Amino acid sequence: MESWYTKLFGLKKLDIYILRKFLGTFFFAILLIISISVVFDLAEKIDDFLENAAPLNAIVFDYYANFVPYFANLFTPLFVFIAVIFFTSKMAYQTEIIAILSSGVSFRRLMVPYIVGAFIIGAFSFVLGSYVIPPANKVRLDFESTYVRKRRETGMNNIHMQIEPNVYVYVRRYSSLREVGDDFSLEVFDGKQLRKKITAQSAVYDTATSGWSLRNYVKREYISREKQIITEGREMDTILNMRPADLKEERKFFETMTTPELTTYIEEQQQRGVGNVEEFLIEKHRRQASPFSAFILSIMGLSLASRKVRGGMGLHIGIGIALSFGYILFMTVSTTFAINGNMSPWLAVWIPNFVFALVAAYLYRRAPK
Repeated sequence: MESWYTKLFGLKKLDIYILRKFLGTFFFAILLIISISVVFDLAEKIDDFLENAAPLNAIVFDYYANFVPYFANLFTPLFVFIAVIFFTSKMAYQTEIIAILSSGVSFRRLMVPYIVGAFIIGAFSFVLGSYVIPPANKVRLDFESTYVRKRRETGMNNIHMQIEPNVYVYVRRYSSLREVGDDFSLEVFDGKQLRKKITAQSAVYDTATSGWSLRNYVKREYISREKQIITEGREMDTILNMRPADLKEERKFFETMTTPELTTYIEEQQQRGVGNVEEFLIEKHRRQASPFSAFILSIMGLSLASRKVRGGMGLHIGIGIALSFGYILFMTVSTTFAINGNMSPWLAVWIPNFVFALVAAYLYRRAPK
């Protein structure tokens, strides 16, 4: 009786055989590397856990239960590449690849289970990275700020910000611990003409109403050059298109947002005239590019490891690890250029895929047919 995935993808017994090897090796590699990572991470943070009296329940379920999927998804393309290199080179060493090609199966047809495996892993990775892991990251980062990194002041100084068209805000200093901005100023323009200005000794964020309370404020409305209306008071509640996160240097804030939330945030910041959104754009494009890299690295791994060579699996794995580090280095350098404003975030994220796609095409042409 045919299974559902056999009917869905039109796979043969050979395809299922290779696909099982692919997925089995992939998940084994993830399990092995993550187990090692958890041991090293625990050794590094155990003193912080003990010093800050972190509950065992929180360590297991709030931190490591969310650390594992985050780490696994972050390096999924590289795990795919290493898995393909490992089991394909083993098949080549045992002359299975030669037997398959000699039986009349073309190399292009041999790629089918690899493409299907990359599709399954890529789709799973996309859903996790876009919708599941961001909320989990919030729990993980909150745990770190409580038990690993002592809560510190992350507010910024001398903040100038456009919160809406022709509406500008200035805050001399913002305290993230008190959620208070000192020496607040809001200016509303009509073209180049100043129409309204509000200054306040402090602006306090109200979590219940998601609004701001201005303390000891002075409000000036400019009717004409000669006439203005001045209003003073001790407290005024107002709704501003501004959140406390906009005034803080939040550590990896973008990692806690789902892709729809990330897209909305970027659009809001751009509409407000805030230009420093490169890290958020990089994260958005990275979530889209990562699943595609699984396809590219799968084809590259198959083309590289399918030939039986002197040195066997060791040579293939060595080359695979070298290419993996090259991919990481390429991605790091290109994203650094994007953060510094020297390259488009979209191009910075996708250019490693473009370059390695060319490498994959070259290796495919040289693969045994």
